[in-house]
Amino acid sequence: MSDMAIKRAVPGPKPARNLLEQLRLMSQFDHDTLGMIQRGFDTYGDVWLIEAGKMQQFMFRHPDHYHEILVTQASSFHKDLNYKDRKKGLGRFMGNGLVTSDGEFWKRQRKLIQPAFHARRIEAYTQAMVDITLGQINDWRDGAVIEVSEQMMEATLKVVTRSVFDVDITQATRTIGDAMTTFQNMSNNQNQMIPSWVPTPLELKTRQALREMDDIVYGLIRARRASAHDRGDLLSMLLEARDDDGSGMTDEQIRDELVTLFLAGHETTANSLNWTWYLLAQHPEVEARLHTELDTVLAGRAPSLQDLKQLTYTEMIIKESMRLYPAVYAIGRQATEDVEIGGYRVPKGASVGIFSFVTHRDPRWWGADAGQFKPERFATEQEAQIKKYAYLPFSTGPRICIGNSFAMMEAHLMLATIAQRWRLQLQPGQAVEPEPLITLRPKGGLHMIATARTPQAVAKAAPQAEPLPL
Repeated sequence: MSDMAIKRAVPGPKPARNLLEQLRLMSQFDHDTLGMIQRGFDTYGDVWLIEAGKMQQFMFRHPDHYHEILVTQASSFHKDLNYKDRKKGLGRFMGNGLVTSDGEFWKRQRKLIQPAFHARRIEAYTQAMVDITLGQINDWRDGAVIEVSEQMMEATLKVVTRSVFDVDITQATRTIGDAMTTFQNMSNNQNQMIPSWVPTPLELKTRQALREMDDIVYGLIRARRASAHDRGDLLSMLLEARDDDGSGMTDEQIRDELVTLFLAGHETTANSLNWTWYLLAQHPEVEARLHTELDTVLAGRAPSLQDLKQLTYTEMIIKESMRLYPAVYAIGRQATEDVEIGGYRVPKGASVGIFSFVTHRDPRWWGADAGQFKPERFATEQEAQIKKYAYLPFSTGPRICIGNSFAMMEAHLMLATIAQRWRLQLQPGQAVEPEPLITLRPKGGLHMIATARTPQAVAKAAPQAEPLPL
């Protein structure tokens, strides 16, 4: 690569130099994050640059660039301040957990935690996943309007709680769920601009949420240490984990990892399911095929681990939903040294953004119908043809999501369990929009009409809304 190629200018909008320009830029991003990012790529190509004051943000969408950033040159990048900052970033809530930590500490923690996600450990949670899902939908009534996003969040949080603590802490689950919602709301740019020492209503709510969550988590850690009993859950594994020198984790380290698991382990799966219900409601032909598979394979009984290999179309639906609406729609990194990506020089300290939401909809990798919901893309032969790194629902490289198998199994079982018994149709007149906060949520929730499944109801299925234009 020649020096001229390496030093070629990165295109982008006019830099925001003064405070007013920076505030205007942040406000624009808050109001139309996904639209602004897409328009940037449409205007400037696969790489473009945002400059605001001293901040440089390189924007990437090409799979080959993802390979460089996340795999071949991963050692030249750390998590950016949106993750690590203890005042305004995820670090305020997750501490120094797997999602926010870096370097040798991260390697140590990853090694200690990895056994907790061994296939056999994960498989032991399958019955709990099904039981919790059945309990969640037990009170649904035919024809009732369900706030589906709340239901999915509550159910997936209960799954994580059972898996992590092996206890039923229903009230604590609600408190933790409320805390996670508060953390999401703190993540937009306008809230980020306000110093954490300013006692705004949201800041005060955040402090209270942190106190309540820490009381719960530290209380459970202390109780488990006192009992010295291995319950076979993730908390027991974290308490028993030992480094090569025989040392274990401190209570603070365990707290950080548990809070990380709460946020990363339920938000992503819940939102993947939310978007799946949204898409199924608009594609009755896909829903009908799903029901046929469930009725044939399960014959009226609840799904089990052994059934998942036969529920192939169910899994294809989840994968296609995560393509169109990836819960983790963007990944941020910060260069720890000068590095070349795709012929462009990224200076030390600059941030890079990986936007899987855009890549997952790029016609170059997904065809002219890239914006359409087609689970058949993930049939075995077609999935094998997908360009490498063009599909990143769980990231890739050394920092690929440690819980990806857990999340896929959970979504697979929950979709099968619910869709076997219920159809969910969008409440008429509802405008569903994605809200890109820490994860990609349906803005304002997802209100759907629950219909108990019968062969007649399936035959009369009809779409309730046009696909969201993005």
